[in-house]
Amino acid sequence: MIMLIYMGFPVVLYSIGVICFVFNRKHLLSMLLTLEYIVISLFFMVFIYLMYLSFEMYFTMMFLTFSVCEGALGLSILVSLVRTHGNDYFQSFNIL
Repeated sequence: MIMLIYMGFPVVLYSIGVICFVFNRKHLLSMLLTLEYIVISLFFMVFIYLMYLSFEMYFTMMFLTFSVCEGALGLSILVSLVRTHGNDYFQSFNIL
């Protein structure tokens, strides 16, 4: 029963993050922030799951490493987009 309570909170956080990601599609920066929020909620879910099953925490360190690399890649894309187009609106440039 307590596992359902512990796992229910990150699922709610994840679903709120997905809803915010769907509705914030005008600016790239807001989309990157909601993606980082989703990654943090997934990390929280994995951490609780591994603590409940008494596993090692090496996977969480690898997950955090990949999430930092994902954040750095997103910020580099944002910087190159702002340098080439002047803003981070998706409507200001042609995707094709």
